[in-house]
Amino acid sequence: MAALRQTQSVENKHKLSNTLRNWLPILHSSLSDLGEAMAPFVESNPVVEVESGYEEDFESKIPRKVISRAVSNSRTEQIEALTIQKRTLYDVLEEQLQAPLFPTPISQAIAEYVVANFDENGYYEGNTQEFCKKNNITEEAFEKVRLRFAHIDPVGIGALNLGESFLFQLDNTEISDKGYALALEVIANLQEMHNYSKYESFSEVMKVISSFKNPPNLEYQEESAQIIPDLMIYFSEDENIEVKLNDAYYPTINIDKNYAVEHEFITQKIKEAKSLVDALDMRKATLYKVGLMIVEYQYEFFTGGSIMPLTLKTLADEFGHNPSTISRAIANKYIACDRGTFAMKEFFTTAIDEDVSNAAIKEFLVKIIKEESRVKPLSDMKLLDIIQEKFNVKMVRRTIAKYRKQLNIAGSSERKKLHQLG
Repeated sequence: MAALRQTQSVENKHKLSNTLRNWLPILHSSLSDLGEAMAPFVESNPVVEVESGYEEDFESKIPRKVISRAVSNSRTEQIEALTIQKRTLYDVLEEQLQAPLFPTPISQAIAEYVVANFDENGYYEGNTQEFCKKNNITEEAFEKVRLRFAHIDPVGIGALNLGESFLFQLDNTEISDKGYALALEVIANLQEMHNYSKYESFSEVMKVISSFKNPPNLEYQEESAQIIPDLMIYFSEDENIEVKLNDAYYPTINIDKNYAVEHEFITQKIKEAKSLVDALDMRKATLYKVGLMIVEYQYEFFTGGSIMPLTLKTLADEFGHNPSTISRAIANKYIACDRGTFAMKEFFTTAIDEDVSNAAIKEFLVKIIKEESRVKPLSDMKLLDIIQEKFNVKMVRRTIAKYRKQLNIAGSSERKKLHQLG
C-alpha cells in the first residue's frame, strides 16, 4: 500500500512538473493577458475551444462588498478605483533606450539616468554635473546624448522645460520654412506677450503649436487602462475578511474528447489540453493560497492600517520554493479591496530592502512633506536624497514620483501653488 502511494506521489509530481514546464507563460501572465498567452496553444490544437472570460461587464463581476466600504462619491469612481494603468510611460521608453539612438553602454547609461530623473511632467531634472563627474565624461557629451530624446516617443519627453519640449515636437512636424522660423521665435518667447498675428504664417504656426502635448507625458497622465485583479478581498456580512478568486474572468476551456478522427496526434492534443486545464487550476489554487497568506500577514492593512514588513522569503518558505520562483508567480497579479487595486508585489518588501517595507517609506514620505517649507517645497530629487539617507537604501527618483501618485500627493510646483492659495 505504501509503495502504491509512493508511485502515485511520483506520478502526481511528474504531472505537476510537466504542467509547470509546459505552461509557465500562462501561469506568469496577468489575468488580462491570459487569453493572449494561451493563443499559440489554442491555434495549434484542434480539440480545444476557448470561451473568453471578458464577455460580461467588468462591474457586474466585482463583489459588492469590495466597493461598499469605499469612500468614493459615485459608483463610477468606485469602479475606477479598481483599475490601474496597464502600459506606463517607462514601459514605452524602455523599448527605445537602445541602438540605434543609444548604441553604447555610456549612451544607454545616460538615457537611463535621464528617464530616472523625470519630474512629474516628464522634464529632465537630474544632476548632470554629478553624473558626469562620477562617469568621467563631459557635460557636452551628456547633452549630446540627452538631445537624442527629441527622437523618442512621446516626443517632447526628456526636455529641460516647456520651451525645449516644444522645440523637440516642432522638429517632428511638417511645417513650411517660414512657419518654422516664426515658430522658433514664438517658442523662444512663450513667457512674453508678443503680437505675431501680423505674420503671414501665423495661423499655420498656431495650428502646429496647438497640437503639441503640454506636458509631454500628458497621454500617460490621463490614460487609465483597465487591469483585472486576480483576487477580491472584502468583508463578509459577519465582518470576516473573505478572499475570492476572480475566476469569472478565466477563459473556459472546452475539450472535444469525442473528436471524429482517432489518431495518435489527436490523443496527444487531448493530453496537452488537459495539461492546460491543470495549469489553470494550479494558477487559481496558488494565487488563492497567496491571497490567504497576504490576508494573514497584512490583516492590519485590510482593516485600515499600514502594510507590514513581509519578505518574499517568508512566502517562499511556506510554499517550499525559492523567492525568485514566487516573485515570478506574483508578477503582474493584482488584488482588489475597498482601498483600491494593488499589485501583489506591493505587499512585499524585497523591492526596496529585506528590512525596510514600502509602507514605512511611504509613511515617512507623508511625514516629511507635511513638515516641508511652504515657500520652497521639496523636489522629488530632494525627497529621494532624504529617504535614501534615512533608510540606507538605493532608489531612483521615479519611485518617489510613483509613491507620491499612489498617496495622491501633488508634485513640488503644484504643492507650492496650493500653499500660496492657502
